Amino acid sequence: MDPSPAPESAPVASSSSAPVPAAAAAVDNLAGAVAAMTLEERFATLRGIGEECIQEDELMRLLQNKPVPICYDGFEPSGRMHIAQGIVKTINVNKMVRAGCKVKIWIADWFAQLNNKMGGDLKKIQTVGRYMIEIWKAAGMNLDGVEFLWSSEEINKRAGEYWPLVMDIARKNNVKRIMRCCQIMGRNDQEELTAAQIFYPCMQCADIFFLKADICQLGMDQRKVNMLAREYCDDIKRKNKPIILSHHMLPGFKEGQEKMSKSDPTSAIFMEDDEAQVNVKIKQAFCPPKIVEGNPCLEYIKYIVFPWFGRFEVIRKENNGGNKTFVTMDELISDYESGALHPADVKPALAKAINEILQPVRDHFNNNSEAKVLLNTVKKYRVTN
Repeated sequence: MDPSPAPESAPVASSSSAPVPAAAAAVDNLAGAVAAMTLEERFATLRGIGEECIQEDELMRLLQNKPVPICYDGFEPSGRMHIAQGIVKTINVNKMVRAGCKVKIWIADWFAQLNNKMGGDLKKIQTVGRYMIEIWKAAGMNLDGVEFLWSSEEINKRAGEYWPLVMDIARKNNVKRIMRCCQIMGRNDQEELTAAQIFYPCMQCADIFFLKADICQLGMDQRKVNMLAREYCDDIKRKNKPIILSHHMLPGFKEGQEKMSKSDPTSAIFMEDDEAQVNVKIKQAFCPPKIVEGNPCLEYIKYIVFPWFGRFEVIRKENNGGNKTFVTMDELISDYESGALHPADVKPALAKAINEILQPVRDHFNNNSEAKVLLNTVKKYRVTN
């Protein structure tokens, strides 16, 4: 498989330090993206990101009425970045920018502190945030239409706007409703939660309005708090509700792992894993013959390899069927279910593809001294739940 950059990628530059002319150029680029695509193409590009969209008709109306919608995504800086955060987010952001959206990525440092990540040490959390931005730059995220915003800085700048909004959301919901949202933090209502963790959903709901987001582009695990935001619109009689575009959650490599976990390093590929580590993890991954449902290797192919390369190449001996290039997931699934494509074919091809995708990230951290220091610092941190 020939190395190639992420689809729809562009030269990257730091959005936080971009001068005014560069910012103006970014707006022009977004306007150009809108002009280059039909309404239907823009809709299909955005809808293709989501496993679920609430609601499709609202998304179409938004694109008709607003040339440059604001998409909101956010993350807790909570340790090393796995491939779902690194590559899937890069793919999705590039699609949003291509469809003419402005993407606000909320670096939720205060939220990570509320959730006791990195032991609640804000300095460590912010170091992890800078490391994550370095990864997306190296991975090929198109930053022309991206703005990284630190929650601690932005909330302090506009505290008089933010906290009354949080308080109003808290007033209009009972504790039981808020507790149902606690899975957004990787928590459940059976755990003993701190008061800070119970307050977290009210703040995340407020973020959507604080950032003036038209589209919430987060994982399926964040669905409940996004729905809370739509319910809040009903409470305050607001007509335009945020559209929820929830992407699929990649599973871990072990049988029955519905979500990749940083706390189990063998279940996930990290963005700076070397070639040997990737090979071993994929070789040991759960991949039952002829079984598609719940097969993490096939999910990696569907949600990472195909969107990145547009194909999946299998190299094998003639007596095992010879080389084959799959151009659709349906074609691959058909061969896999019939047994024409075996796990022993899939795993080496998947490892090769993933290693090609990750090589620019490895090169960046090997060759850039500041990035290398960030990575080595983050690796020393102990991940806390």
